[in-house]
Amino acid sequence: MKIIDKLAWIEIKNNKILSTKSFGKDKYYIPGGKREKSETDEQALCREIKEELSVVLIADTLKFIGIFQAHAHGHSENTIVKMTCYAASYTGLLKAESEIEEMIWLAYSDKDKISEVDKLIFDFLKESNMLE
Repeated sequence: MKIIDKLAWIEIKNNKILSTKSFGKDKYYIPGGKREKSETDEQALCREIKEELSVVLIADTLKFIGIFQAHAHGHSENTIVKMTCYAASYTGLLKAESEIEEMIWLAYSDKDKISEVDKLIFDFLKESNMLE
């Protein structure tokens, strides 16, 4: 079993969650990415969000949301993605950068547009009354 270890930033406004789509992908993903060697969760998530969305996460506001695992979209059946999720405040204006083609606010009813692991996260957020 191969595990892809990723971090994700949960940003919710008006009961919708910020999602992104990278160039060449057919699903939306919660923004974030992989750690580089020796990076902490905080360092990696702050770096990835700055690269992808041009905003700066305020590190001391990072709040752990949970860890979710599911089949990794677009990979073989024996590959799973482990997504460690955090919420955080930020400064700056959200803008798609780098490999991000599109930024969108999704509701719970948009689950058909997202990856399997994101569906688990959406379910958790709905059960927690954070997403409609």
